[in-house]
Amino acid sequence: MQAGSVYAADGHWHYVSYGLGARWGLELTFRVVRAAGEVEPPRWPFVTLDHVAGWANGLPEPLEDGQWVDLVGPITGFPFSGGPDTGLTVLIMVVDPELGDRFLQLVGVTAAEANGEAEIAEDPLMVTDPLRA
Repeated sequence: MQAGSVYAADGHWHYVSYGLGARWGLELTFRVVRAAGEVEPPRWPFVTLDHVAGWANGLPEPLEDGQWVDLVGPITGFPFSGGPDTGLTVLIMVVDPELGDRFLQLVGVTAAEANGEAEIAEDPLMVTDPLRA
């Protein structure tokens, strides 16, 4: 990932990568819950985006809607990134519901949710809340 931006949105932070488009024609996004009164976005989502972008650059094919990666640890990078501890260990890639098919959004889920053993709660924007698990 060459760079990234974060924007305050309704109840969440919206992170957008820059740099994958040159190779794959798409970018990554990540929507993370914004706590009430939180004015500075957390830094850990940039670490996660960069990690996934590096992994994606090593793949022979571009990432796709519905693809997922098991990080085998907290998606927040806990305890090394300053992010909170969480049971969310898998990132599913879905088309960003607002930006369209040139943007794949990372959505943090538990291993049980990724394997179909538990349901993922309905959320039209698919905002990740690391404190939910």
